[in-house]
Amino acid sequence: MERNLLVVMTAAYRPRPSVVRRDSGLYGYERALARRGLTPVAGVDEAGRGACAGPLVVAAVVLGREIDGLADSKLLTEAVRERLYDQVLASAKAVSVVVIPPGEIDTRGLHKCNIAGMRRAVAGLEIDLGYVLIDGFPVPGLPVPSLAVWKGDQVAACVAAASIVAKVTRDRMMHNLDGVHPEYGFAEHKGYVTPAHRRALGVHGPTAHHRFSFVTVARVTRGSPLRDASPWARQDGDMRENEVGAGVV
Repeated sequence: MERNLLVVMTAAYRPRPSVVRRDSGLYGYERALARRGLTPVAGVDEAGRGACAGPLVVAAVVLGREIDGLADSKLLTEAVRERLYDQVLASAKAVSVVVIPPGEIDTRGLHKCNIAGMRRAVAGLEIDLGYVLIDGFPVPGLPVPSLAVWKGDQVAACVAAASIVAKVTRDRMMHNLDGVHPEYGFAEHKGYVTPAHRRALGVHGPTAHHRFSFVTVARVTRGSPLRDASPWARQDGDMRENEVGAGVV
């Protein structure tokens, strides 16, 4: 297949696939699926997968009217994300958000939590779906056909919208957490690994909001008391050191 072609497989409904060119625009997937009668279409994405502190947030969005300026949330400024977040919530047909705390990530593992969170987010949409587009990797067990789209938040509008909802939701949570623990700089790095975050961990030790299964936190965990008890606190004493998220070193 040519590199500029992406295929939406709908063989369960038609004998031939619909082909979507990468230059067909951000709404190309939704339009191709609509031509096949597979509507409405939900986009699913997460925020915080690679962070070593804070929750994993998964969002599923079914767009209503088209919104100008949608893009991968990571490519937008905070001010633009906030504006688009408000537009998505005001015009979407359905939005569902799932927040997975650090303790659950430590207990079950990051990828399992990610997949389960995506299933829960789709299940939380109060609308009968025709298709689901997922950023990055397949999610088995969904109630309707789905497709994992490489860099989906850059090529599919509903996935871009989900990425914005997930990131703005999580960023607001990390801003709130910064008010409780200003010494960690959560408002700046949002729980991701930075030199400043490493230094804070070394000086202050981890909080109950950190992911103890991530190597960066595990290195300073033994002998370091938790800084607080919180709604995100871990519920068991098990530490798993085999879970290394993207961006964690």
